[in-house]
Amino acid sequence: MRMRKRPNLEPRMEACDAVWIRDPEAHLGRWRELLPGAEALRLEIGCGKGKFTVETAALEPEVLFIAVEKVKEALVLAMEKTVQMGLKNVYYLSVDAAELEQYFAPGEVDLIYLNFCDPWPRSKNAKRRLTYHTFLEKYRHVLRPKGEIHFKTDNAKLFAWSLEEFAQYGYPVQNVTDDLHKDGPVGIMTGYEEKFYNLGTPIHRCEIVMPETVQQGGTEQ
Repeated sequence: MRMRKRPNLEPRMEACDAVWIRDPEAHLGRWRELLPGAEALRLEIGCGKGKFTVETAALEPEVLFIAVEKVKEALVLAMEKTVQMGLKNVYYLSVDAAELEQYFAPGEVDLIYLNFCDPWPRSKNAKRRLTYHTFLEKYRHVLRPKGEIHFKTDNAKLFAWSLEEFAQYGYPVQNVTDDLHKDGPVGIMTGYEEKFYNLGTPIHRCEIVMPETVQQGGTEQ
């Protein structure tokens, strides 16, 4: 994500200290302490400016949301929305998705959202795609048995490639659609999603229910 620099970025980040987790390692295995009695812990990887994050969290105050965003210019906007709305069930991390196992214990997460991740269109960059099998293995590690991944993208090529990746490595897929909003808006949209919808761009979506074991015999692409 490329964004223009935000004025006074660091002071604005500091002002969101209540929702900004700067020592995620300290919460490994203990995330639910942030919302005692939470019905579930959901992880959003690449939350951007946080529209989907805050709107979903506002509708489900009993669910704990942890949102990951590496780009601080986007992260600060998401955190500011959270603070302004007074939400008590959303917290933010500025970490790399490849390091999730350092911050979440095995089986600690109930659901992962992958919304409009970078397609990395060149074949040589396939390993960077958040639906590449090495990332899927990291998700499986932190998800509880039968935990879920909800994946949305506007990129038809990435979606088709991802479905093949899921199948090759034994991740069962359900509720697959190549035009989520064909008959009108479905669910809460991200900021990007709203723009694509208004342009008439089809949105692709599917869900993975994590198996307890996965195939290990695929070849790297």
